[in-house]
Amino acid sequence: MTKVTLVIASLLVLALIAGAGAQVGVSNTSGTNESSNQTTGSMQNVTGNATDLTNAASTFAATFENNASRTNLAPIPSFTADIGLELVAQNFTSPMMVTSPDDGTGRLFVVDQIGVVWIVDPNGTTLSEPYLDLRGNLADLSPTYDERGLLSIAFHPDYRTNGKVYAFYSAPLRPEAPEGWSCTNHISEFQVDPENPNAVNVSSEKVLMYIDKPYQNHNGGQLAFGPADGYLYISLGDGGKANDVGNGHTPGIGNAQDLTKIYGKILRIDVDTVTAGGMPQQNATATMTATGNMSVNRTENPPEPTWTTFAGSLYGIPPDNPFVGTQPKILDTYAYTSVPPEIYAYGFRNPAYMAFDSGGSNALFIGEAGQNLFEEVDIALNGGNYGWHIREGTHCFDPNATTAPGKSCTITGLQGEPLIGPIFEGGHDLGLVVVGGNVYRGTTVTGLDGRYLFGYWSDSRTVGNGTILAATPPTGWAEGALPETAASLTPEENAMWDVQTVNIIARNNETLGAFLRGFGEDTNRDMYVLTNDVGGPDPSTSTGKLWKIVPPTAVTPAPATATPTVTQTAAGNQTQNMTENQTGTMAAGGGMGAGATLPSFLSSPDPAGNIMEVLLSTETSIPLEESPAFGNFTLFTGLLQSTGVAATLEGPGPYTVFAPTDAAFARMDPDLREPILNGSANSTEVVLYHIVNGSYTLADLSNVPTLQTLQGGNLTVNATGAVVMVNNATVAIPDLMADNGVIQGIDTVLIPPEA
Repeated sequence: MTKVTLVIASLLVLALIAGAGAQVGVSNTSGTNESSNQTTGSMQNVTGNATDLTNAASTFAATFENNASRTNLAPIPSFTADIGLELVAQNFTSPMMVTSPDDGTGRLFVVDQIGVVWIVDPNGTTLSEPYLDLRGNLADLSPTYDERGLLSIAFHPDYRTNGKVYAFYSAPLRPEAPEGWSCTNHISEFQVDPENPNAVNVSSEKVLMYIDKPYQNHNGGQLAFGPADGYLYISLGDGGKANDVGNGHTPGIGNAQDLTKIYGKILRIDVDTVTAGGMPQQNATATMTATGNMSVNRTENPPEPTWTTFAGSLYGIPPDNPFVGTQPKILDTYAYTSVPPEIYAYGFRNPAYMAFDSGGSNALFIGEAGQNLFEEVDIALNGGNYGWHIREGTHCFDPNATTAPGKSCTITGLQGEPLIGPIFEGGHDLGLVVVGGNVYRGTTVTGLDGRYLFGYWSDSRTVGNGTILAATPPTGWAEGALPETAASLTPEENAMWDVQTVNIIARNNETLGAFLRGFGEDTNRDMYVLTNDVGGPDPSTSTGKLWKIVPPTAVTPAPATATPTVTQTAAGNQTQNMTENQTGTMAAGGGMGAGATLPSFLSSPDPAGNIMEVLLSTETSIPLEESPAFGNFTLFTGLLQSTGVAATLEGPGPYTVFAPTDAAFARMDPDLREPILNGSANSTEVVLYHIVNGSYTLADLSNVPTLQTLQGGNLTVNATGAVVMVNNATVAIPDLMADNGVIQGIDTVLIPPEA
C-alpha cells in the first residue's frame, strides 16, 4: 500500500513584533510607508551638477536581458587565468575564512562558521584542539542554511607581543533587544592563553559592541585591521530580510542610507587608544564591572533597532572618521538625531566579504551580496556612499519592483554626495552570490600579482559549483593614486576592472565542483581558497577544505563532488540547476531542474505518480511571467528538497500546496481577509505556507471556513491566477517572493486533476 503522509508543514513563521530595546535617542521616523526611492522622471540617471561615479555607463557593467542579469566578462588576451589548487587541510564544516598573524610561526587559522577556529601548522597538520571555541556562545544555527555564526576573526597588528584577537559572532538575542528579533552580534576582544599559544582564553572576552539583528541574514560579519592605520574595520549588513525594508528598517530610505544607524555600514574604531577622536555618540547607558561584563539600563519606550557600543571605554574613534567633529544635516527621514562616529563608509546591503590589499595602496575591497539581480565588488573609501538601496550595483533599484532594474534614480545620496559604483558588477548567470577575495600579492603564481581574485559561491543552493574570477585593474590605474577620502574620487579612479573566469587545472571546466566559501592569505601573501560540499553549517558534516593557490602544473586532486546534472528538455533547451540565493535572490542556472537526478529517498516505483517528480517536471512547463521572472517555481521545489519536506511526499497524492503573500491578502475581499488575519498587522505574522494531503478545489481554497478547519484558523488564500495543467497537477501561480534564504511567500495552489 502506498504511504500517504499527512503533512502540515509550517516551514516559516515570521514574528515581526516591535519590542523594547536599548537605543537612546529621539526618533525622526514618522508613520510613512516603505515606499520606493525611485524618481518620477523618465531619465535613467538624474544627474544635476554632481560627478557621476556610478559606473552605470561602463561597458563592463552587467546587463539585464530577457528577464535575467548577465555579466560582461572581459578577458585579457595576454593573461592566461590558469591556477592549480593544492589541498592543505580538510574535515572542516563550514569554513568562512583563513588568516595568519605576523608572529613568525607560519600557522594558518581557519574560521569555521559553527563556532570554532582551527590551527593548521606549517606541516599542514590541523591541531586536535581548537584555538577558539565559541560553539556554546552562538545562536542556534539552521544546519541547512544560515548566515549567522562565527563569521571572522582579526589578529591585532601587534599580536606577537599582546596576544589580542578579535571575533565577530552571532550570539542569542540579549534580553534588552526587541522581542522576536533574530540574534545579537558581538564584536569581541579575546586574549590568547599566556600558558598556551595555541588556545584563546575564552573568559578574557570583552564585548566592544552588541548589535541586535531583526533577521538572520545580512550580518556583514567581517573584521580587518588596516595595514596603514592600524584601526579595526567592521562590516555590517543592512539588518536583513530583503530590499532594506521590514522590521527594524527605516521606512522609505532603508537602513543603509540612514546615517543615524550603524546598519549597512563599514565601521572603523581604534582599539589601542580609547580617547581617540571626539566625544562619541552615547547610544546606550552602560556600566562596566571589573570583569568586563556589561549591564544596560533600558530606557522608556526606546526606539528600534538597538545596538550598544563602548566608545570611550573599550575603544576610541579615529579622529579622521568622516562624521567626527562635523555632523551632516539630520534629515527628517532619518530614524535618530545623531550620527554614530564609528561610521567609515555606508550604503551597503550585505558587505559579507572585506579585505585589504596587503600591498600596493592597501585599498579596502568589499564583496557585497546583491538582491535579485546584481552582485558587486567595491573599493571602500573614507566617507563614501555605495548606493544601496537607491541602486543595486550600477543599476537603479526599486524596492517595490525588484525583479527588474528601476526605471530611474539619482546619482547622489540624500546629502547630495555622489553614489560610488562598483569596480565589478556581475549577474546571476555566473552564480547566486559573489564571494569577495584578495588582491594577489604572493610569489607562487606568476602573472597574478595585482589582480583581485574572487568568485561566486555556487550556481545552486543544493549542489556546490563555485567559480573563481580574476579582476585586472584598468590601464593607467595607479595603485597608490586613490584619494584619502571619497570626496576627491574621480570617475577614472573608480573605473570598472576587466574580469575573466579562472580555469582550475586538473578539472574539466572552470568551476570548483564545490561551494566557494572564502579566500585568505598567509604572511607570505600567498592566497588560499576555502570550499565545502554542503550549503549550510551542518555540524554533522566535515566536507570543508583549505586549498592553496599554486601554479597550474603543481596540483593535487580537486574536490571530489558531484557535477550538476545538465539535461536537454523536450524543447531542446538546457535545463540546469536553479535555486535560491543565500541572500534570498534567484538566478538562472541553479537547483533541481527538470530531468535532474533525484535523491534516492525521493524515488518511487512509479515516478510518474510521485508528487516530487510532478513538481520537478512542472517548473519548466509553467510560463514564468510572474515575479521573479526567472525560475520562481524552481525556488519552491528547491526549498522542499533542502528542508527535507520532500522526503514526506512519498505517495502519489493527491496533495494541495497553498500559500499567501501580502499581495495575495491585499487582493482578497476585506470580509474574507480580516477573519484570517485576526488582528495581525500583515500576513507575515502568520504561517506562510502549508502542505496537506487530499484534494481541494479552487472553490474550496477560497472558502474561509474550510481552510480554517484545515489549518486551525491560521491561514487561507484565494487562488486568483489562471491555472495551468501540467501532467497530473493543476497549478496556479499569481505571485512569488523569496528572501532570507527561504520562501517568504508564494501564492500557489497545486491540485491533482481528479479534484
